[in-house]
Amino acid sequence: MCGIIAIFGSSPVNQAIYDALTVLQHRGQDAAGIATQENGKFYLRKNNGLVRDVFHTRHMRALKGNIGIGHVRYPTAGSASCTESQPLYVNSPYGIALAHNGNLTNQKDLAKQIYETDLRHLNTSSDSEVLLNVLAHELQQQQKLEPSADDVFKAVENLYKRCRGAYATVAMILGHGIVGFRDPHGIRPLVYGERTDEKGRKEYMLASESVALDALGFDFVRDLAPGEVIFIDGQGQLHSKNCAGKNEHTPCIFEYVYFARPDSVIDGSSVYKTRVRMGEYLAAKILEEFPDHDIDVVIPVPESSRPSAMELAHHLGVKFREGFVKNRYIGRTFIMPGQEERKKSVKQKLNPIPLEFQDKNVLLVDDSIVRGTTSRQIIEMAREAGARKVYFASAAPEIRFPNVYGIDMPVKSELIAHDKNVKDIQKDIGADWLIYQNLDDLIKAVTPTDEQPDSRHFDCSVFDGDYITGDIDEEYLNCLEAARNDNAKQQQNVDFSEDHDQMVDSL
Repeated sequence: MCGIIAIFGSSPVNQAIYDALTVLQHRGQDAAGIATQENGKFYLRKNNGLVRDVFHTRHMRALKGNIGIGHVRYPTAGSASCTESQPLYVNSPYGIALAHNGNLTNQKDLAKQIYETDLRHLNTSSDSEVLLNVLAHELQQQQKLEPSADDVFKAVENLYKRCRGAYATVAMILGHGIVGFRDPHGIRPLVYGERTDEKGRKEYMLASESVALDALGFDFVRDLAPGEVIFIDGQGQLHSKNCAGKNEHTPCIFEYVYFARPDSVIDGSSVYKTRVRMGEYLAAKILEEFPDHDIDVVIPVPESSRPSAMELAHHLGVKFREGFVKNRYIGRTFIMPGQEERKKSVKQKLNPIPLEFQDKNVLLVDDSIVRGTTSRQIIEMAREAGARKVYFASAAPEIRFPNVYGIDMPVKSELIAHDKNVKDIQKDIGADWLIYQNLDDLIKAVTPTDEQPDSRHFDCSVFDGDYITGDIDEEYLNCLEAARNDNAKQQQNVDFSEDHDQMVDSL
């Protein structure tokens, strides 16, 4: 999962992009980058680390220009090397810098085409570099010194025919403007906003989440539709077109469960409100399955489960309490490579308040259960803090399948629910009882209340194994297993450390 930003401004945009990236830092903590343009030149700064660590005063001063894009990254399959941090750049045609959120499911075939047919060289294993080169090739095929909006639309239309998977993308075409587009299924989010400066000049912004627009004072206009392309030309004129034909809109439902900030609105649904409704539906299920429950207190596992836990407690008629103090300077354990790193991080990240646990039957509420190891540790913490019984509720259904659309979900063999029923999982994590959200209820929670419950469709592949792009088979998943399991990631980290040490030694 990554966060992307693009701004077409009337004054320097370096600080605005920096500020927007800090708002989207929750979408990626591995690397950050900003690219700007001025007078026919790109200016680029990117590196591994948080936004605040990557950009210092000297870097900000060097990022000149009124047009720019930004990116925060965490890696899925592949290296954590800073060579794969974004934005990425190619010099032909025109000069193009690109930032991408998602994952191409036909990356391997595209990489072969790029080398053998497009005659282009790839320098990394990143699917974002593949996407960049496909865009560059299709723009070059238009054979225009001054590309028009129609030329850009045609290039992306051809890109849609070649690229499968999930991709929300922003790119700068040097001297010609900014382009943003969303994959034909709309899996990954992308929103667009406008504001007017003090001189009456229109400025535009594209971002992964609406909260970034809010932070910079841009008015939210709308989400990009599936297959829609927005092009802001060099004169600041905005053009838009659907370049992928009619497709079913199936955004990723896990954005609402975990990734997006609660103050964002994605495809018309308030993330906060959907999480509140998850708690409402989960409470109804608890009352159905455990009508004589003896819960004394409901405690959330910070942060994303808090709205669900509060509403659940309200509907159960029991106390809601904050029982864990979170260290906000520890990264999100979900996206940390390696089981040992995650286990160490949980202890550093959360500390229980014994007063809220002592001699009580506690219901812990988390947004989801992925590997189960974090849940097991948290339950152990609750018992050590004095809880008499520890119940556990997941605001999401059982995660049984890996994600192939840009979330670094573990491979199937590392998912606790992939081959277990609820009773088995309950025993594995050490809960006195365990309850999961129903998938139908999750979909109802995410669908706006003014729409019919079956009016929307979502990518729910991590729950039901239905991969909406239609190109995922067992061979693909086996390759994914080899690339994404913890052993592979640990080796990638070793390789990166060795490469980094060699680079330092050579300086």
